Amino acid sequence: MEATTKDLRLHTAELLAAADRGETVFISYRGSRRAVLQGWQNEDRRPAEAGINPAFGMWADRDDDVDQQVRILRQGRDLP
Repeated sequence: MEATTKDLRLHTAELLAAADRGETVFISYRGSRRAVLQGWQNEDRRPAEAGINPAFGMWADRDDDVDQQVRILRQGRDLP
């Protein structure tokens, strides 16, 4: 995939998503290639296409009630 520095500035999230999909993104400046954007190869990272959200189950090891915690967070606060 080819992108310009302006594309990198305006569409960073889309270019990072392309790199996560395994595409190589060549960044050009004034018509010449200046950089390469590739996804990071990390064995600890779960692939996004597996459908596993890292936030899923984050309360699994806690005994607290999630609804009760949300109610506490939403309570009014007394400002000094």
